[in-house]
Amino acid sequence: MQTEKNYLRVNDQVEVIAGKDKGRVGKISKILANDHKAVVEKINIVKRHTKPSMANQEGGIIETEAAIHVSNLMLICEKCAGPVRIKKSMLEDGTKVRVCKKCGETIGD
Repeated sequence: MQTEKNYLRVNDQVEVIAGKDKGRVGKISKILANDHKAVVEKINIVKRHTKPSMANQEGGIIETEAAIHVSNLMLICEKCAGPVRIKKSMLEDGTKVRVCKKCGETIGD
C-alpha cells in the first residue's frame, strides 16, 4: 500500500467540509498518520459506553472526540480567513514550506 504525505500538522486550524460537523472550525490535537485521520478539538464527539474498571471506577457514558478523515478537513489560512488549498514550495535556504494557493502566504511553520 502506498502511503500519501499528509499536509496537516498538530495545532493547525481546520474547517470540516463534509459530515455531521460540516462548517465547524477546530484545532488539530492529534494526527493518526497510518489511518490518514486526525482528531480535532470539540469536533466529531461520540459517546462511549464503558463498564466500571480499575481506571474508571464509575463507568457510564463518556463523550470523547473521534478521529475524522483528513479528506474531510481543509486548512484555514490566517490571512485569507477561510479554508484554502495549499501547495508545497522550497525557500532559498532549502526548507520546505506550505503556501496558501489564494494569497501566496506561507502557513504556520
